[in-house]
Amino acid sequence: MQQLHSLKHQLLIAMPQIEASWFAGTVTYLCEHNSDGAMGLVLNKALPLHFSDICEQLDIPRVTGVDPVILAGGPVSLETGFILHQEQGHWRSTLNITEQSHLTSSKDIVHAIAAGSGPRHFRMALGYAGWDKQQLDEELKANAWLTVEATPELLFHTPLSELYDAALAQLGISAEFLSSDAGHA
Repeated sequence: MQQLHSLKHQLLIAMPQIEASWFAGTVTYLCEHNSDGAMGLVLNKALPLHFSDICEQLDIPRVTGVDPVILAGGPVSLETGFILHQEQGHWRSTLNITEQSHLTSSKDIVHAIAAGSGPRHFRMALGYAGWDKQQLDEELKANAWLTVEATPELLFHTPLSELYDAALAQLGISAEFLSSDAGHA
């Protein structure tokens, strides 16, 4: 059996041939990728929500004027919130992806952000992207995605509207040269 090459801490850049899908034009950060499947967050698809809406719904008092963009992290479990953050912190439900990349799904981090004591660099999302066993690997073989290593700059400091082009630029590619015709050399 072939050993799986994990793409954890990589960005998936949607190729033009999936433009009719939910993932059209997206950049997805892979938080986990193993023999059971993969899980990630879409980082460049904003929802028409405000942080104040989330705080109100969760009955969290908001002390700061912080108003992060709320992302559509993926089409799975849209009612579940995730915070991808650079600083580790001490939150209840945190997956440490790398030393500079952590994913928290507990309410305590939302409280901290609302109080001004949360992480300085973060992305907030509702929902996630998920793939069953071998599903992502098959999509990669079908040229549905390009992959590039995630950097703190791309994850936390690049504006959403520039993320797709910035991720492609890491590969030396411009979006105008991408084709929806898949091919194999």
